[in-house]
Amino acid sequence: MKISIITVCLNAADTIEETIQSVFAQTYPSVEYILIDGKSTDGTLEILTKYKHRFAALVTEKDSGLYAALNKGVKLATGDLIGILHADDLFASADVLTKIAALVTTTKCDAVYADLEYVKRENPSNIVRYWKSGKYKMGSFRLGWMPPHPTFFVKRTLYEQFGYFNESFTSAGDYELMLRFIHIHKVKLCYWPNVAVRMRLGGKSNVNISNRLTANKEDVKAWEVNGLSRPAFITFLKPFRKLHQFFPKLLR
Repeated sequence: MKISIITVCLNAADTIEETIQSVFAQTYPSVEYILIDGKSTDGTLEILTKYKHRFAALVTEKDSGLYAALNKGVKLATGDLIGILHADDLFASADVLTKIAALVTTTKCDAVYADLEYVKRENPSNIVRYWKSGKYKMGSFRLGWMPPHPTFFVKRTLYEQFGYFNESFTSAGDYELMLRFIHIHKVKLCYWPNVAVRMRLGGKSNVNISNRLTANKEDVKAWEVNGLSRPAFITFLKPFRKLHQFFPKLLR
């Protein structure tokens, strides 16, 4: 089984090298790494050029947003399974892809998700929040549940069958895609109850209150574009379910 990892970046010179190294440190033998850069101007391109010979593809061009860039990467991927590692993020250990591949092989599942740690931007070993995903139950999306997208690995055929990221979104396109794949199309889903990814604080949807409000509006839009009735209080249920993440030691 080949695994494709896609990283999208724009002016990420302060973190991109650690992200790249966490992919190259993986012990799994069949990894295809694709980099999509939005024409960075801060030194990111110089870092990418150092590793160019090890990438399956390196695209450097202007794009219309995060989800357009992700779609470029997905369409270039040739792996059986696709994972997305953002330019601020790191795999939690060197055997993450080995464990994910083994789970897919033994269970024959279509998609896998895991747990995630939020870490200090300047010190990824400093854990601030812990997202313990828990097992999915039918209908959980209506109760505000969702898996952390950076831990979501999907068979490439699902994108071909059910569609790519909706590029009309600016911050909740990942939520819309998982809602579509899991809630609507009911793909065979597996949970790996371990930390797969460490995410640096300061992501697009959480960087400030304005962005968080935009993300909440787009959560509602995700239901509407799929012809689904909006669950009552979904705007409040999603943030409420995240409160436990701020007590990482209690969740271990």
